[in-house]
Amino acid sequence: MKKLIGACGLVCNDCLAFKATLTNNDQLRDTTAQFWSTIYGTPHTKDDINCQGCMAEGAKYAHCNECEYRLCAIERGLNNCSECKDYPCEKLSRFHEDLPMARLVLDEEREKRKA
Repeated sequence: MKKLIGACGLVCNDCLAFKATLTNNDQLRDTTAQFWSTIYGTPHTKDDINCQGCMAEGAKYAHCNECEYRLCAIERGLNNCSECKDYPCEKLSRFHEDLPMARLVLDEEREKRKA
């Protein structure tokens, strides 16, 4: 399967909501909802755990619908933030402080386009 990259550089294929949706796995949805409720401190139900990829058509996990990076990329007509003339912007750089692997993914995508 093709690697799906979210606007911010997170790899959708690695996301539990994406995996549960792809396989229609209600047990994984339930486990993910419990896990995310615990780590994020907000309630999640298995019905919340549906996503077909950040920048793809179809279902989105609730946060993805309101994600500022995703909305900005859509507004600018980009596949992900690596395509932006302002990459990396200040907001995205702060996000990448906590998730440096996402920055590496976008850096790699940017390098591919230069080649």
